[in-house]
Amino acid sequence: MKAPSFAYAKPRTMEEAFELIERPGAKVLAGGQSLIPSLNMRLSAPELLVDITGLDALKGITLEQGVVRIGALTTHAALERSPEITKHVPLLAEAVRHVAHPAIRNRGTLGGSIALADPAAEYPACLAALEATIAVRSKDGERLVKAEHFFKGLFEVDLRPGELVAAVEVTAQLKDERSVFLELARRHGDYAIVGLAGIKTQKERRLAFFGIGAKPVVLRPGSLEAAKASLPMPSADLYHTAATKLHLAKVLLERAWTRL
Repeated sequence: MKAPSFAYAKPRTMEEAFELIERPGAKVLAGGQSLIPSLNMRLSAPELLVDITGLDALKGITLEQGVVRIGALTTHAALERSPEITKHVPLLAEAVRHVAHPAIRNRGTLGGSIALADPAAEYPACLAALEATIAVRSKDGERLVKAEHFFKGLFEVDLRPGELVAAVEVTAQLKDERSVFLELARRHGDYAIVGLAGIKTQKERRLAFFGIGAKPVVLRPGSLEAAKASLPMPSADLYHTAATKLHLAKVLLERAWTRL
């Protein structure tokens, strides 16, 4: 199928971008790896497509005072190649290798993925486990939202009209902390059936599941048995029953607990 007719604009400044996205029927294009297919299948029909890929203010990775800030337009491939991410946010470095395929990782962006909030996507669970902060920007300034509160439901996030995801901020992993990322998919690069992102600090274990609900399911269990008992019944999909997904979630839980 072909996409429906729409107007197209590529702003050169943040001010121009905010003016455009406030127009009725506007839709933001960040990497296009999810939006373009939805246009072609006529699942989305914006009146105006605002291509923000030229905004350098939303790109790049920096480390300041123990906090890693990742611009929303940073591609999956850039995360995969970044020595800062490998050293200071190894959970993301491990997860990004599971995101689709190289061609998609070259174009898709961190901000685009988390703004979509696909329940089978890797990043939302990673950011929830990391207790990351989402920087959201509008013409009135920037506000910070905890990742666990940013993802509100099925393809639903805490983005108000006129706002863009600007960046993600993550505290750099300490030497005595550990992380783990696991997912089960029919083939590497396919949508995950069930996945898990985990962090172990001196105080607690944080486990964030994806693929089992409308948004990341975050647990802070004191023991493996407590973790198993607190797992909610997953949502079934076209190919897997809720019971199958619950079993697979427990399998990943045991593997992650051992690695942590």
